[in-house]
Amino acid sequence: MNRTIGAIVMSVALAANAVAASADEAAIETIVESVAVLADRHEFDALENLYAAEVLVDYSSLSGAPAETKSPQALMREWAGVLPGFDQTRHALSDINVRVEGDRAEASANVSAGHWIGEAYWRVDGRYHYAFAREAEGWKISSMTFTLEDETGSRDVFGPAIEAAAADPVPYLQRSQTRQAVLDFLTGLEDKDMKKVNGVWADDAVQDMPYVPEGWANQVVGKDNLIAHYAGWPDVSGAAKFTDGIVFFPMIDPQTVYVEFTGAVDVTPTGRTYRQTYGGLLHVENGKITLYREYFDPREFERAFGLGD
Repeated sequence: MNRTIGAIVMSVALAANAVAASADEAAIETIVESVAVLADRHEFDALENLYAAEVLVDYSSLSGAPAETKSPQALMREWAGVLPGFDQTRHALSDINVRVEGDRAEASANVSAGHWIGEAYWRVDGRYHYAFAREAEGWKISSMTFTLEDETGSRDVFGPAIEAAAADPVPYLQRSQTRQAVLDFLTGLEDKDMKKVNGVWADDAVQDMPYVPEGWANQVVGKDNLIAHYAGWPDVSGAAKFTDGIVFFPMIDPQTVYVEFTGAVDVTPTGRTYRQTYGGLLHVENGKITLYREYFDPREFERAFGLGD
């Protein structure tokens, strides 16, 4: 009797494990298929979410360049800088195989990728091998290796595609440029790198400050005036941090973003620490800030810099 019960329990456990493995295999197959579909549809925001925080990318058999560990954002910027420049791409997958072992998995798939632009055409055939890691939100790609098997046409298609993609950047790239301009400005202030700070402004840039201490101008207009506005920063600030916990809120317009961040600055003339919570609405064109509308509490500014002393 006990042996029979034990056999039943073991059978149920094995069946449950098989169902779990089947669900994991289906999830991973869907991700592999989604990489191809989302890349062809230029849906880079969704595509980015399929990858782990760091992913090993190996296209050495195709390009000759060594494998490289990248962030998903860096990988998407590369793809977004070329794929949308083609008139059409088509990544056709077949023979997907998945193997799951606990919180790690591997998958492989044949791929035939066609690229069209004008009268030019290039197709590459090969096989992808993926490694996956299970994270709190699901399976993520941790490495991706392409093995070249055959190609047809000319790789010369890439030059015109890159030019076309650069001439009309997709929203993903525009959002990336917007985010980077904000980070360049804030990290420039942190590092007292005034060349970096001065380089973020468009010639006609405007900084609006709706809430400022009494007697202060609430607007600075033009790149030259903004450079002058921040010129004294290295002399009045010691250790400074603005990017810890920064949160970006993208808008429908990929060139506009709302940002929330905190500041902690050692004020050299007063010996006080300036602690502030900021809200910023920014518009960025061609990587340069054209509008920075900055919201902050002027009372904390007055206290830290001793304006009321």
